[in-house]
Amino acid sequence: MTSTTKKTHPVTAAETPAASRPARATSRKPANPSPAARQRAPAAKAVVVTAPTPEKEPKAKKPKLVRDSFTFPKDEYVAIEALKLRAAQLSHPAKKSEILRAGLKALVNMSDTALRAALQAVPAIKTGRPKSEK
Repeated sequence: MTSTTKKTHPVTAAETPAASRPARATSRKPANPSPAARQRAPAAKAVVVTAPTPEKEPKAKKPKLVRDSFTFPKDEYVAIEALKLRAAQLSHPAKKSEILRAGLKALVNMSDTALRAALQAVPAIKTGRPKSEK
């Protein structure tokens, strides 16, 4: 013969008779006091005394970043990769965007004649996305 055991489940609060439940402390505020009652009893304001704190230096605002895309000839793209390798050999690894930003700073610091010569050395290319080759 096999015996079956009856599984017991814990009793939930909804199933417990109200008399056996512990009493709750009620600390509810009156629903809506009358306007006269609100005027008679003004709320006491707490006075907080704080020690003087040194003024914080204003944080420097982070520059707003702009996302953009460019079309490069293959040989100039390879030149960026070569510059990244040179920077890594100089113990200063750099990302592609850092290389381009450094080049921009160099262009900004050039004289007008040097800038014109640098721009004339760059051939114009057709803008936009390159056509996909199938």
